[in-house]
Amino acid sequence: MAADGCSSSLGLPCVFSPKSRQYLASFAQDGRLRIWNTDSKILHQEYVPSAHLSATCTCIAWGPCRIAKEGPLRKKRKSEAGRVEEQADLLALGTAVGTIIIYSAVKGALHCTLDGGHSGGVNCVQWHPVDGLLYSGSDDPYIVEWDLQTSKTRCKWKADRASVTSLCVSPDGKLLLSAGQTIKMWDLKTKEVYRKFTGHSTAVTTLRFATTRPPDSNGLYFLSAAAHDRLISVWQVQEDGNDKNSVVSFTLTDDPQHIDLLTSNSKEEAVRLAVVCKDGQLHLFEHFLNGPCKKPLSPSCTVQMSGLEDIPVPVPLLAAALTADTRSLLLAYGSYLQPVMERDVNTAERHVCLTRDVHTTLTLAMENTVSKVKTPVVNAKSKALVPGLPGHRAPVKAALGSEKRKKATDMSIEERLGEIDLSLEKGGVKGTPSLQTDNFAVLLVQGLESKDANILNNVFQTRKDILIKKTVSRLPIPAVLPLVEEITKRMQGHPYTAVLMVRWLKAVLMQHTSYLSSLPDLVSQLGVLYHMIESRVKMFHKLTKLHGKLYLLMTQVRLGTSCFYSTVNANATPKNSTRETRSREKPNLVVAMDSSKQVKRCF
Repeated sequence: MAADGCSSSLGLPCVFSPKSRQYLASFAQDGRLRIWNTDSKILHQEYVPSAHLSATCTCIAWGPCRIAKEGPLRKKRKSEAGRVEEQADLLALGTAVGTIIIYSAVKGALHCTLDGGHSGGVNCVQWHPVDGLLYSGSDDPYIVEWDLQTSKTRCKWKADRASVTSLCVSPDGKLLLSAGQTIKMWDLKTKEVYRKFTGHSTAVTTLRFATTRPPDSNGLYFLSAAAHDRLISVWQVQEDGNDKNSVVSFTLTDDPQHIDLLTSNSKEEAVRLAVVCKDGQLHLFEHFLNGPCKKPLSPSCTVQMSGLEDIPVPVPLLAAALTADTRSLLLAYGSYLQPVMERDVNTAERHVCLTRDVHTTLTLAMENTVSKVKTPVVNAKSKALVPGLPGHRAPVKAALGSEKRKKATDMSIEERLGEIDLSLEKGGVKGTPSLQTDNFAVLLVQGLESKDANILNNVFQTRKDILIKKTVSRLPIPAVLPLVEEITKRMQGHPYTAVLMVRWLKAVLMQHTSYLSSLPDLVSQLGVLYHMIESRVKMFHKLTKLHGKLYLLMTQVRLGTSCFYSTVNANATPKNSTRETRSREKPNLVVAMDSSKQVKRCF
């Protein structure tokens, strides 16, 4: 028997429908509820709450399967009278503002809204298996029991000193587990505490009953998981009350994100557990609960998934559901916006690594999804000419006319002349119009699509930050990634070109960060750019050290040469002076000697 549970609060809400596991309900980053059909693997329904941005969904829980009424009643035939199937219908959505939304998957519309019970955000919701009641826990330390027939609060009581982070109702509907950091078991008739357990050091995020046996037989077990805790603890409810500590624990590789289990109905039947961790791995456990176990139990099978790239990239698993077959299960992986479902995954081996082409699967699934937006059938060779795309030469003035008029009145004559001479080159014709921001965006898109180096050089040579910012902001979304690739290519070239490309890269990251962060393959798209920047930053530190050493060396050389020349000049000056005096005195002496000789000769 599969345990019907609420999704974990560690990740985004994502949970399979009970029993048949025909549907997968998930909330993505955009705040929309999407219900996927696991058989056809397409989008079944999509619901946008009225306050999906301000009151985000914090938890989801499927209600018990029931006979839902769809549309007006009609008289059934005798052959149809005996065939009445129960199906998953109601979904309880807890929000961050304290309200609870009840959505009907059969009708595809809002069933009712439950408000006025909590003053804080709802952390967990749990359905009663029989009576059609709903229990909720919030940041305020209260548990609220809701009656769906009247859409009002039936009972409310204080559960703990801190917030209530997890709830779970026993299969027979008589007991309720609640947890913040400590775990309490309540009697639903009297609303009194039946048992207390030690709990975890952090907030408990998941509670599940593992057996369906009565509590007075020492055979009632339940498990708990907490945030930042890589152990799942199993607790036994004993008659003597000595059940404050856990009896069994399961080891994980990371924080548990989604838990599914098949309960045990007798001692001879093992409990099967599937845990999806935060790191994207799936761990399967199978154990007979017959008392305490000293050592933590390791998983019987671990499932991982990766893509078909040359360098394997792990694909995160979102949720898993156990089936009647012990060697197969249902998986959901990929992105919350477009999850991929896969049935009959073989888990016979100890470690299973699945390789899937997620991009191809996503494109096929997107083509098959039900959408209300109708797109016209266009030939592949035809091109659509719209503002901002190649072929549009006239600047877009409709939306920016009022702004330009306001700016024109505030601009000085010098600024107007600068705008007029914006794109005039030295050899250009004076009568040609100047290139405005719209022309730059159109030229950039044309250059990226045709890969024309001349057009790209003319666009990238500008150094005005305002013009670069406006050009990037008016760039169409499909041209953002080609622009990033071109910037990465040019940054690997000449340093002068890299200096210009840094300004464009800064503008792209400031204008289109939200779009880039929504890409599923962002790591592979920006990996080359990231590694190049990282290597250059590391090299910059070494070059700075080398520059300092060379500067110090050149300074010492200059000082040494200046000192050398000064000493040489100082030593050379007196020698020259003595030589000059000597050279000046020698001719006189010679003349005197010659004159004396001549005098002597004369006599």
